[in-house]
Amino acid sequence: MRATAAPSLVDLTRTRFTEDDAQRAFDTWGSNCGPGAIAAVMGMTLDEVRPHMGDFEKKRYTNPTLMFDALKSIGRPWHKVLKPLKVPSWGLVRVQWHGPWMKEGVPIAARYRHTHWIGGTNRDGQMLAFDINCMNVGGWVTWENWGKILVPHLLKEAVPRADGTWSLTHVIEVDPPEVV
Repeated sequence: MRATAAPSLVDLTRTRFTEDDAQRAFDTWGSNCGPGAIAAVMGMTLDEVRPHMGDFEKKRYTNPTLMFDALKSIGRPWHKVLKPLKVPSWGLVRVQWHGPWMKEGVPIAARYRHTHWIGGTNRDGQMLAFDINCMNVGGWVTWENWGKILVPHLLKEAVPRADGTWSLTHVIEVDPPEVV
């Protein structure tokens, strides 16, 4: 048996779909952050992810149960990270945007409407985030730029009542895809 080198971070962060593919998938079946993050982290195209997404096309969102079911369906090893929640070595991250829906007594369903799935990696001394909203630059950006540049823009455009803060609610470590 021949030993092979582990794929580099650069290899892993080349998505198998383009900005045009992401737009087509959005227009055709509503693909958004959940399917995009899965595809990027699993090394799949959005069309390859689509059959694993259960009732996503009816709901148009990916809650944690749907995410876990999609990952089980895909079949690559993964596990939930419990405490402390931090950027995975390679995996998925569910971000909770903060705002009035985070106050005590507000139903949990209200919080769920203000979340976002991204890919994340903390490998080779680099922390990167994959965000479907960054496809114009390949999808993967530094964690710092994601937090300082993209997040304020997303909140202003899509979550105007957000208070500017956020936290991680779910972190999932995934075995990285084999890169050919």
